[in-house]
Amino acid sequence: MDNLWFIENFQPWFRAFHIVGFVTWLAGLFYLPRLFIYHVEAQEQAEPTRTIMRRQFEIMERRLYGIIMTPGMVLTVLMAIGLISTEPEVLQQRWLHIKFLLVGCLIAYHFYCNHIRYQLERNTFMWTSQQLRGFNEISTLLFIPVVLLAIFKDEFPTSIVTWLMVGLVVLFVISIQLYAKKRRQDKEKLMANINPSTSVNN
Repeated sequence: MDNLWFIENFQPWFRAFHIVGFVTWLAGLFYLPRLFIYHVEAQEQAEPTRTIMRRQFEIMERRLYGIIMTPGMVLTVLMAIGLISTEPEVLQQRWLHIKFLLVGCLIAYHFYCNHIRYQLERNTFMWTSQQLRGFNEISTLLFIPVVLLAIFKDEFPTSIVTWLMVGLVVLFVISIQLYAKKRRQDKEKLMANINPSTSVNN
């Protein structure tokens, strides 16, 4: 009876705040690598713009990681533990084991983002902005199967729907890469147009 009362009263709260934590955490995981990209591209600016932009990005990255991402991750994990405590038999299900693995990868990704943040602060980070754009897609590739597992559980779709989702993800990644390439080309054209006018003025 006490166990039933616990489940009925606490399970909806655990589930609600698990979703809140997960959405908050993922928002940070999606956005922080974008800040890394802009941070790296700021290195190409002339002084004093470069130093000003770097300091601004360092503040934004530190606050995003410490105030939004990490609390979101902790809330996600704690509420997941709470949910499991209301239905411990779910631990025997294979879909949850796979979900644990994927979430573990997201947690590793989370901490690696902090490693990148430290390197950027110390000016020892060696990746290009293009490499960071690829890194930015990892959270998306992990996020989609986590959500599908949470919804479908052991009835995870393996039909054409699954391949359609995979195709959409691939299309999404390709679109971002093409956009980044176009953005870089537009920037190069803009710089090429600015430089001749500068030399004429001199």
